Amino acid sequence: MMRSARRRSRRIRRWEVGMKVRRLQRLVPGGRELEPEQLFLQVAKYILQLRVQVNVLQALSKLYKP
Repeated sequence: MMRSARRRSRRIRRWEVGMKVRRLQRLVPGGRELEPEQLFLQVAKYILQLRVQVNVLQALSKLYKP
């Protein structure tokens, strides 16, 4: 592979990763103000919070089943 093709490939991958990070920043509350390192930590916390919410809603739905 030629050097310029490798450079182009790296540039494309960097761009793709950047796009994915920006998409993630839009999904996570407060994510737009975070750098990628802090964003990933916030994502982990957000996932745990969502799991807790799901568990609570599942428990409540079991209580109110007819």
